[in-house]
Amino acid sequence: MLVLLFGLLLFAVSIYVFAESATATARQRSVSINRATHYGESTRVGIQQLRFRNRVLTPAVARLARITLKLNPRMTVETVEAKLLSAGLARKVSPTAFLATKAALAVGGLFFGVVMGGSLGGPLYAFPFAFLCTFIGFALPGMVLTMKIRGRREALRIQLPDALDLLAVSVEAGLGFDGAIAKLTEHLDGPLVEEFTLTLNEMRIGESRHDALKKLSARSAAPEVGHFTRAIIQADVLGISLGRILKVQAADTRERRQAAAEEKAMKAPIKMLFPTVLFIFPAMFLVILGPAMLTINEIF
Repeated sequence: MLVLLFGLLLFAVSIYVFAESATATARQRSVSINRATHYGESTRVGIQQLRFRNRVLTPAVARLARITLKLNPRMTVETVEAKLLSAGLARKVSPTAFLATKAALAVGGLFFGVVMGGSLGGPLYAFPFAFLCTFIGFALPGMVLTMKIRGRREALRIQLPDALDLLAVSVEAGLGFDGAIAKLTEHLDGPLVEEFTLTLNEMRIGESRHDALKKLSARSAAPEVGHFTRAIIQADVLGISLGRILKVQAADTRERRQAAAEEKAMKAPIKMLFPTVLFIFPAMFLVILGPAMLTINEIF
C-alpha cells in the first residue's frame, strides 16, 4: 500500500512538471505580448504572470531553509556562507539553497525510509528505516561540504609554493604585485589561481590591497594562505622588499608541504594494517592452511 501511494505521488509530481514544461512557452509568449501591449503603463504583475521559479521554487526554498534553521539552532546563514566560501562554492550555491537541500533530502529520506521499511518488514521496520534515512539525508550535504573543504584546503596547500615562486620571480624582474598576480593567472590554473584572480579583480575595481588580501585569507581554507597574506600586509606596512618576503614564504610553505607529505607517509602503514588483516590475511590463511586441513580431515 505504501509503495502504491508513493508511486501515485511520483506520478502526480511528474504530470505537474510535464504540464508546466509543456505550457512554459505559451505562458512566456503571453507574458511577452502583454508586456509589449502595456509598455509604458504602470501595471502590476499578478501572481499568475510570474514564472514557475518565482511562484513556487523560490518560496519553497526559503521555507525549507527556515525549517532547517529551526531543526538545528546552532547553524546560521553566516556559518553556512563561510563554509561555502571555504569550499569554493559560494558563487554557485547560496546558503539558502544549501539549507533547503538539507531539508529536502531529509523529507525525501523520510518517504524513502517509510516505503522501504514498510515493504521489507511492515510497520515495525518503517519507523527505524525512516529515522535512519532522514538522518542520512539531513547530514549528507554537510558531509559533502566538509569533504569539499578538505580537498580545497589540500589543493591550496599543494599549489601555494609554486605560485609564490612565480610571484617572487615576477617581482624581482620588475613587476609590481598586481602585475605579478596577473602573470600568475596567465601561467597557472587551479583553485588557488581562481582566488588570486578574484583578488586581482577586487584590487582593479578600487579596493585596497590590504582588504583584498584579507578577503583572500577569509575565503581560503588553508592556514598557509593566511600566513602569506599577513606577511604581504606586514611587508607593505613596514616597507620590506616583496621579493625577499615571497622567497621566504615560498621556502616555508614548501617545507610545510614536505612535512605534511612525510606525515601522510608515516600514517600509511597504519591505515593499510586494517584492510590487510580483514581482506588479505584470511585469503592467505585459506590458501596456506586449506590443504593441510583437508589432509588432517582425511586422516581422522
